[in-house]
This record gives sequence, structure tokens and C-alpha cells, in this order.
Amino acid sequence: MTSALETSLARIDELDPELCAFTEVWHEEARRRAEGASRLPLAGLPFAVKGRAGIRSYAAGRLIAAGGIPVGATSVPGPGTAWQTWGQGAHGPTVNPWRPDRTPGGSSAGSAVAVAAGMVELATGSDGAGSVRIPAAWCGVFGLKTTTGLLPSPDRTGLASPGVLASSAARAESFLRHVLDGYEPRPARLPIPAVYSPDLGFATVDPDVARVTREAVDRLVASGVVRLLPGSCALTDPARTWAAVRAGRTTASAEWREGADGRALDALLARVPLLLSPVAPTPPHGHEGPGDVYSTALTWAFNLSGHPAASLPAGFTPDGCPAGLQLVTRRGTDAALLGMARAMERVLPAPRPRGAG
Repeated sequence: MTSALETSLARIDELDPELCAFTEVWHEEARRRAEGASRLPLAGLPFAVKGRAGIRSYAAGRLIAAGGIPVGATSVPGPGTAWQTWGQGAHGPTVNPWRPDRTPGGSSAGSAVAVAAGMVELATGSDGAGSVRIPAAWCGVFGLKTTTGLLPSPDRTGLASPGVLASSAARAESFLRHVLDGYEPRPARLPIPAVYSPDLGFATVDPDVARVTREAVDRLVASGVVRLLPGSCALTDPARTWAAVRAGRTTASAEWREGADGRALDALLARVPLLLSPVAPTPPHGHEGPGDVYSTALTWAFNLSGHPAASLPAGFTPDGCPAGLQLVTRRGTDAALLGMARAMERVLPAPRPRGAG
């Protein structure tokens, strides 16, 4: 067995009764899998899977074949709860590691918390409206939603794409390198031409979130990593279209992509390789729910469009919670997106909450 595995299991045992990130922890099975794993490419890297069904996912199977060791299933919304209920672990509701009175986001709630608290460096997720990017933003970790169709979707509507939550974009490459056939790293050429949109043309964004993400962009520009180009991204609210697809009218996605919003987005990304925006319009809300505010306002357009999108830690709002900067690139450019994120995280390093090591 590996020392990394024992460290991971010990941290879960220590921290999970408070954070409630896991529904199941597989101590003995993980130790059995560790036998011989050191000879494989991932060399016994511990990882977590989203939900009880996550161990059967395509991504988990590929990681295991490469020598990764699944240590447990992370929390998702509990049975019979509204979708705003973000996570239910074995010990109770999943809490944000920065502020236990706040949600970690969802639905990949436990995956984000497990990474943020240093229980694992990598966890699988899936993203149908922001379910990787929002918890990544609110827990201060890196999160990637892959291009639609690049990997098998866990969702009959096709809205959800497999994704990963990781301690860094560099660690997230361990996911794509072993899950995606033919993956080759694409280091970014600096400065990266980009357009920044504070609201995608329609969303109401909390002033503190807007300030933190704009300051992050300014630091990237000042460091020479990003070069901002004129222009923005002006879409209309895709909420009704997303809801129609979720209800079963799957042709609505293609109609949106072929309509004014989809054409405008494609035209923008044909001109510039990177679109930047906040990830969520608000800081993390309390466990009672978000009220009338949709935390998905800035993310679900890219589930409809199919573009890869990521959350990179941007800084902190005055309430002590992290905020995320969203990165969007052309369809199929997941490797290039990771290369850009790796360059950007040298300026915007991921934080760790107290006790995370």
C-alpha cells in the first residue's frame, strides 16, 4: 500500500465527521487495490468518486486501470430533496470547509470538499448546469467540465459532461491524461488573448464577486499571462432553454446553438481563444437554500453550447469564502484550456482552508 493512500484515509477519518463529504469510505478495498498499483502510471494516487454510482463511471474505470485508487463515494443531494440541497454525507449535510454555515455548492458537493480539505487531490464529478464549476468556485479548487461528447455523458439529456475537481489544473491533467485517449498537453503561449465578461450580458452579479473576479483578471494582465481584447459576451438568459432540455425536449440544445446566442458565442470564440467570467453570481449561500437566485446563471449556457469550461480560484469575498474565475474555450480544446489554466494558476494559486495541510 502507498503512504499517499494511508494519508488520504487518515485525513478522511479525521475531517469527514465535521465536513460530511463522503457517503462511503472504502478502507479495505482501497488497500487491496493498492497492491501492485505503484507499478502503474498513476502509482496509487488516491481519488474520490461522485456519488455511489461514481465507481461505475467511465472515468473511474480508466483511472483505476491506470493505477488510481478510489477511496470512497462523495456526497450529492439527498434522495427526495430539491435540487438546491447540495450534499448529504454519511454524517449529515455537507459543509463548506471555509465556513460550515455555508453550502459547498453542488451537485458535486462532496468531491469539491474532499479536494479542498486535502482528503484527496482529485475527485470525479459531472456537470449538467455548473455542478463541477460552482462547488469548485465556492470551495477554492480547480474544476473542469469537459467538452460535450468528449467522454460518455451520465445524463440522458446530454446536458451533463464528465468532469474533475482537483487541487490544481496541473493535477487535473492526471485525469485527462488517463481518461481521454490521445491526450497531449498543450502549454499556453503567453500572453493569452482573452475577453472578459462580468455578467455574460444578462446576469446580476454580487458586487463583491464582481470585484474579486475583476481583480483576478487584472493580476493576470499585469503579470503578462493574459492580454485583454476589446469586446464582451452578450447572451440572453438561457434558463428556459435549459429547463426545456432537462424536461426532455433535447432538440432545444441544438436550436439554442443554431440561434442568435449560440452563433454569437461561436463567433466570439472564433476570434479569441479564451472567454473569462465569474463562475457563480453570488458567494456561497446558507444551507437553507439560495432563495430566488440561480447560482447556475453564469454556467449553464456552456452546458447548452457544449464548450469546455473550468473554474479557477480567483480570491475571497469579504465573507471569507472563495470565488471562482470561469474559463471557456472552443469545443474540443480541453487540453489547451488546461494549459491556459496552468499558466494562470501560477499567478492565482489555489488556497487551502485551515487544517487542509
